[in-house]
Amino acid sequence: MRALVVRLDSFGDVLLAGPAVRAVAHRAERVTLLCGPRGAPAARLLPGVAEVLVWEAPWVGFTPPPVDRADIDRIVNRLAAARPDAALILTSFHQSPLPAALLLRMAGVPHIAADSVDAPGSLLDVRHQRAPHAHEAQAALDLAEAAGFPRPPGDGGLLRVRHAPAAQELTGPGPYVVVHPGASVAARRWSPERCAHAVRLLAGAGHRVVVTGGPDERELTALVAGRDGLDLGGRTEPPQLAAVLAAAGAVVTGNTGPAHLAAAVGTPIVSLFSPVVPAERWGPYGVPHVLLGDQQAPCVGTRARECPVPGHPCLDEVTAEDVLAAVEKLLEGGE
Repeated sequence: MRALVVRLDSFGDVLLAGPAVRAVAHRAERVTLLCGPRGAPAARLLPGVAEVLVWEAPWVGFTPPPVDRADIDRIVNRLAAARPDAALILTSFHQSPLPAALLLRMAGVPHIAADSVDAPGSLLDVRHQRAPHAHEAQAALDLAEAAGFPRPPGDGGLLRVRHAPAAQELTGPGPYVVVHPGASVAARRWSPERCAHAVRLLAGAGHRVVVTGGPDERELTALVAGRDGLDLGGRTEPPQLAAVLAAAGAVVTGNTGPAHLAAAVGTPIVSLFSPVVPAERWGPYGVPHVLLGDQQAPCVGTRARECPVPGHPCLDEVTAEDVLAAVEKLLEGGE
């Protein structure tokens, strides 16, 4: 049996689909993952994925492309060429799977499963209802089981990735703590000044600090690292970043893709979590962690990209001292 898994949004979303992908791969001969451009680097790290199809859907993301008939025809033809026998459409709790289901039906996919609060007509064969407070990773696993792909024996259902075997050429030997200051939207970022203060405080307490970030975050990582941290901004592709995170004693980060990557390599996390989305659904999954940030702030549940509250109190009331205490708690084995 050939299977298709669809997860069209971001890097972290695709990582959270990993346990469900492994469940599908246990029963299927071949798994193709259809994802968007931002999720593609994560898709290539997931065990169980044989092929990655990349397509930017016009109903996903911050700046989605316009609907284009020729583009729709191309993706339908690519899906038809893959000849999947069954498909699993994974979405967040606030997204509809039905646009993707329509394309899959047009491509001739005979069996399609998804979570859907809307009546699907003939678009779904399995219309599943997700548990109200389920974490995104668990919700995907629940859907996979409902579609006939239970968790494989001996698979704990945690996040996992393939990654580079070592990172010492980047980090040097010995223990360290990672600080990852960036996030895709401003509402989920701790202020750079507080991040820089945390790096100085961690270094002063005897911790070696490595600061990570993407190619477009070099200015941010340089500011945060200062003279006390090792600046790896723009120097790590996802497999290398996974290796850097895997060798860390703890990772300090916001609600962003590298937080889920840290969980996928089993590293404890100090999560600076803005409640614009619920931590019960998007917080660190399956690893020791400390959640920092006011989870009852006025921005709760707004999905805001820019903080709607002056002063960004949900995160900027967290101090560098709070972060240091959380890091040392995790390094001592607490959570």
